[in-house]
Amino acid sequence: MIIIPLIMASMITGVVSIGNIRSLGRMGLRTFLYYAATTVLAVLVGLVLVNLIRPGVGVELAAVQSVEQSPEVTGSVGEIIRSIFPRNLFEAASKGQVLPITMDCVENKAGISNKAASFVLPIGATVNMDGTALYEAVAAIFIAQTYGISLSIGQQLVIMLTATLASIGAAAIPGAGLVTMVIVLNAVGLPLEGVGLILAVDRLLDMCRTAVNVWGDACGAVVVARLEGEKAADS
Repeated sequence: MIIIPLIMASMITGVVSIGNIRSLGRMGLRTFLYYAATTVLAVLVGLVLVNLIRPGVGVELAAVQSVEQSPEVTGSVGEIIRSIFPRNLFEAASKGQVLPITMDCVENKAGISNKAASFVLPIGATVNMDGTALYEAVAAIFIAQTYGISLSIGQQLVIMLTATLASIGAAAIPGAGLVTMVIVLNAVGLPLEGVGLILAVDRLLDMCRTAVNVWGDACGAVVVARLEGEKAADS
């Protein structure tokens, strides 16, 4: 229950400390562009590597049987996008539980101002999920390879889009990526039972992708602060 007030208070502090509306708009635009670009780049790198390495090809499991490809999701683009975001805002913002630690690190170790950290990091804590987007895209391709389902370039672009958007709505709790994974699989008609292939190792992967998410938040704050010339007073 304290996460939403924490993030809102941090953002309000950052906005008030910036003062100049022009500077606020410029910093907000740079923050959005950075987080969007890094998330898309992470997914692209993952898709390239999983297509080159092809980890799912040749996997023989007794539980994996020949299945028919599920029908792709129907409906407008707007309906698909609306179904991605959770109805509970407390869920969407729960990654903010590490926000105070991240802010302390970027201010005291990276030397950026509290003004920049208070504005950029709360945004990153809610929308920047590089590790989750990468994981969901790679896992979807792995499942397709395991079941012998060939995906076109267009379908992989759909995976990139849905993984990016679904990661934004993923709650920062253990196993949340498995829930939003269903959205990605449904978007290209992959069998939902394929989630069972990665269930056993998901807890370990969850810790890895969370570390990437938090690292991405911190890097974004440092990059934007450097572009804005925002440094700590004693640095």
